[in-house]
Amino acid sequence: MNLSRRFFLSLSSGVAAGALIPGGVASAAKAVAGSVPTTIPHASHYGPFHAVVQNGRLTAVRPLAEKYDAMPTPMLTEGIIERTYDKTRVLYPMVRKSYLEGIETGTGTKPELRGKEPFVRVSWDVALGLTSKAILDTIDQYGNEGIFSSSYGGWSHSGIFRPNALQGRFFNIIGGCSMTTGDYSAGASQILLPFVIGDMEVYSAQTSWEQIRDNTEVFVFVGCDPFKNNRIEYTVADHQMYPRWMEIKKAGVKFISINPQVTPTDEALGSEWVKIIPNTDTALFLAMSYHVYKTGKHDKEFLKTHTVGADRFIEHLEGKGPDGVAKTPEWAAKITGMPAEKIRELAELMAAKRTEIAGAWALQRAHHGEMTHWAIINFACMTGKIGLPGQGVGFSWHYGSGGMPQSGAAMPAGLGQGRNPIKKICPASRISEMLLNPGKEFTYNGSTYTYPAKIDLVYNAGNNFMSHQQDTNELIRALQTVKTVVVQDPWWCASSRWADIVLPATTPVERDDVSSAGTYSNDKILAMKKVIEPLGESLDDFEIFRRLAELFGVEQAFTEGQTPLEIIQAAYEKSAAPIPFDEFWEKGIAEVPVPQEAHKWVRHGDFRNDPVKNPLHTKSGKVEMYCEAVAAFKLPDCPPMPTYMEPAEFLGNAKPGQVHVVSPHPFMRLHSQMANAESLRKGYAVAGREPLLISVEDAKEQGIVSGDVVELHNERGSVLAGAVVSDKIMKGVVSIQEGVWPQLDSKGRCNSGLVNFITSSRPSSGLNQATTANTCVAFLRKCTDPETPNQAYEPPPVLQREVALKEEFYGFDRAYGLAEKATANMEPGEKLFYQSCTVCHGPRDPAQFTQQQWQGITQSMFPRAGLDDDQQKIVMEFLLKNAKDAAQ
Repeated sequence: MNLSRRFFLSLSSGVAAGALIPGGVASAAKAVAGSVPTTIPHASHYGPFHAVVQNGRLTAVRPLAEKYDAMPTPMLTEGIIERTYDKTRVLYPMVRKSYLEGIETGTGTKPELRGKEPFVRVSWDVALGLTSKAILDTIDQYGNEGIFSSSYGGWSHSGIFRPNALQGRFFNIIGGCSMTTGDYSAGASQILLPFVIGDMEVYSAQTSWEQIRDNTEVFVFVGCDPFKNNRIEYTVADHQMYPRWMEIKKAGVKFISINPQVTPTDEALGSEWVKIIPNTDTALFLAMSYHVYKTGKHDKEFLKTHTVGADRFIEHLEGKGPDGVAKTPEWAAKITGMPAEKIRELAELMAAKRTEIAGAWALQRAHHGEMTHWAIINFACMTGKIGLPGQGVGFSWHYGSGGMPQSGAAMPAGLGQGRNPIKKICPASRISEMLLNPGKEFTYNGSTYTYPAKIDLVYNAGNNFMSHQQDTNELIRALQTVKTVVVQDPWWCASSRWADIVLPATTPVERDDVSSAGTYSNDKILAMKKVIEPLGESLDDFEIFRRLAELFGVEQAFTEGQTPLEIIQAAYEKSAAPIPFDEFWEKGIAEVPVPQEAHKWVRHGDFRNDPVKNPLHTKSGKVEMYCEAVAAFKLPDCPPMPTYMEPAEFLGNAKPGQVHVVSPHPFMRLHSQMANAESLRKGYAVAGREPLLISVEDAKEQGIVSGDVVELHNERGSVLAGAVVSDKIMKGVVSIQEGVWPQLDSKGRCNSGLVNFITSSRPSSGLNQATTANTCVAFLRKCTDPETPNQAYEPPPVLQREVALKEEFYGFDRAYGLAEKATANMEPGEKLFYQSCTVCHGPRDPAQFTQQQWQGITQSMFPRAGLDDDQQKIVMEFLLKNAKDAAQ
């Protein structure tokens, strides 16, 4: 059967909005297309809601009751509608002008013009034909490793049909591709902490909030901002910790915030603000450890029974190691900018009181960033706090409503990605380095890898990699080495603008799906019913990859003969859902009970109570204050215990006139999502640009007042922003939220304020190759020559012309047989792993981690994957048998 011909014949019957809706099931959106307002249950990263639809148009978003969403935000109530109908929607398939001309004529495609020239509207048959041709041409010339997936994480969509997972499934069926590993969020600590404390920690549940309320005396936020970051979640935000935080405050807990700026959390909870120079937290916690040791306030018994390496660490504190420097409060004061007396005061307070320390992920997004979390852990060991009720450490209080009791129940999970036969990886923050240095060796998690010999195609679905990657100008140069960039997205975001082929995907409200609420609590399952029909000619991600799979002759392997609604129902019925699917689909929500004992749960509590019976998943079974495994890697930039190493750039080595630039998560966006919601943007933008928080002292020195256009610039680039002068940020530091969409002026300056034009692409260390976005200094000046208003939210010019290419041009016949590369039989544990455990941040290849690491990683992975005890055992056997050190 000629699948490609059948495919194009089916398209010729019409490609209007809603054509070829998969599944053949009448959608709720079609059923309510009349003039009478109707409500449809849906859910998003911003919260669950009832969509009000009239005449086929989404007209209002109604949040659910407080038990389902305790604090709806404007991102939900306003942003969902605005971004759905914004002028930045990509409504039709598009191809960059010079790329199309080069493909048609056989001449060059001029990659240097990406982001600078118009697009040409084409039909779906042309767009998918060119996409297929690019894939097949790359495989012919460079093999499957010549294709790179920049998609990861799945943050564009809160349901089970996450674009990155569907993309991985399609490519793995046809032989795989090179891909990212790790992530931007917590790339440093997720590699180190399993060695240190037996768990990634950054993606792990936190002590039940009741235990904090009833036991904690002092709660310390180190760069941590739950009130801002918990406004969104990886699944569906239910905001249940917000009223609980207020109960904790009411109970009399003292809050302290160690941070260069005041946060929304600090304002809500009345935290004591303790200023610190960015990137120096390691020095602070080393000095506090020194002080509690020297004053005899350390917990000798805990160090003896629950840790290894304490003696080596104490020698380091006393200056008896190679550096010969005692880590005194006076030593740290010169580095941190915090008075020595304040350091002693904090150390004594935390040692004397029942203290919980919440470390932010932002701390480890820095040069040598993994050292900070390790230093916090070692300090908590010195004071003996780990595992006690309401005490210890936690590195996910700001994420997923950390602190809510956990149901422990299985949630719906979608189609798995399957095994990727290609073993070439690229740490998430190293894309530019990979493209500019083909075949280069790099270290990762104690092993040596090489980048692919040549990447000729980048495929990006549901991920704005042009916004995430540090040193954007470097990335733009690096992409010129790539022949084709395909982006599958609903909007003209940065990645779409720098693409060659743009495939218009629907937004979440234009498709059916299912999700859960409470990333850690997992106590609600939510229907995401299609609200409206797709705008323009956009298609949902499942349908786009189904069509590609049909072209490649692997449609059955991709869909397994199921429609999307059948996949949703099967996922629901495999979960712990307490009511039948039809009832759930009608109501829109199924509540999952939380066991009473979950309200008493304490992180590391079992280990604290009996370290022999409940060892950590480290080599010693204890907290490794000095780690022999890390020492064995012999990495010059990642020593085997917490060590302060001067960052490549910070206030301690900055040039006169430079400020330290921190780039926290946005308050009214999810990274770059919602940037195109105009009413939200008008609420925070200054001079039409991203706001830059500047201290009163720095503003006065530069003659800057609030509302001015200012410029941050360094050797990597320049951004324009709107000044906000404030006494809530320390002198020498400026703060600009990441994720804004870019627009370059004639001088190459980002006219909208995308901070990554000035951030550095250096890695945190050779252990993890993680991002160092918060290690950045730049010069600040008042801008007197802005060229135009910010035009980042204007769509690019689109040309209209007839584009018709013969089917033979695409060479579809080359596709048949590719699937044979990836159809080897899988054992049960392997199938479960690739089906349920690789749809988020987890690595796809078991050989990337050791047996010990897998035992730690799975502590947080299994609950999120929804595996029962027998399934966990089967998967663990597979992982241990195929781990990096299995043959040793």
